[in-house]
Amino acid sequence: MKKWLITLCCWFPLMSHASDVLTLDWIDLVPEQERQLFNSNSMPVLNHESEAAKQSMIGKVRNELNGSKVKIPGFVIPLEGDDKAITEFLLVPYFGACIHVPPPPPNQIIYVKFKKGAPIQQLWDVVYVVGTLQTQHISHDMAEAGYLLEGTALEEYDDM
Repeated sequence: MKKWLITLCCWFPLMSHASDVLTLDWIDLVPEQERQLFNSNSMPVLNHESEAAKQSMIGKVRNELNGSKVKIPGFVIPLEGDDKAITEFLLVPYFGACIHVPPPPPNQIIYVKFKKGAPIQQLWDVVYVVGTLQTQHISHDMAEAGYLLEGTALEEYDDM
């Protein structure tokens, strides 16, 4: 009985903390009925044969994620900041998104505001961004984003 109680007491706080932050993959940002628009690697199916490389505006956001504390991996495209820290950036699912056209659909781009500033040296590889997700459309010169994330922490990416 004591072992069971000790195990429960040690496990319960971990379970409680784990449920505070929802770890997402990029496909989780896409409503279930639209996931057929993505390939087996959770990448949007793009038409590279069109004359103009424009962002596809298809795809909705998942409103039930609004207000959720989340953790999501991605690549950073800096927008605002200085030579030491970045305060606003686009988080995208794959390297080169928004730089190599066309950008992914809005539900695959997150506009991140990181008030305390994210150190630049941490942003060259894929990182986890932790914060509160909002379903808010943001228009930027580079692309349209379907989500806004108020970033609170950066974590080293670990693909396990």
